[in-house]
This record gives sequence, structure tokens and C-alpha cells, in this order.
Amino acid sequence: MNSPCIGRCSFDGRTGWCRGCGRTTGEIRGRKRAQPHQRPRIASDLPRRLAKLAASGKVRKLGE
Repeated sequence: MNSPCIGRCSFDGRTGWCRGCGRTTGEIRGRKRAQPHQRPRIASDLPRRLAKLAASGKVRKLGE
């Protein structure tokens, strides 16, 4: 799996999730050290996280 980073990093203070990709700082930093079974689990949770941020109006839009 390639990195889900889209180059728009900004973190939500309440959840700790990146508004661009949905990962936490710990998940971003530990990606290369993550066990093979951890990456797909994290990746599968990102759409839910981003949807939750979008519903609260906290996802950064391109150009912001």
C-alpha cells in the first residue's frame, strides 16, 4: 500500500486526525515500522475518519 498522504497536512485538535488523509501523527510517523497487518487496518478506517471530519466541516479543501 502506498502512503495515503495527499500533501495537505493539518490536524484536527479534537480527534488528532490529519484533515488531508485521516491518519494520526503516530500512524504517519510509524508507517514504515508498522506490521504488515496494521497498514490495511489503518487504511480501511481512513474513509470513516475523513467522512466524520467532513460532516463536522473540518476537512481542508484544495487550496486552503
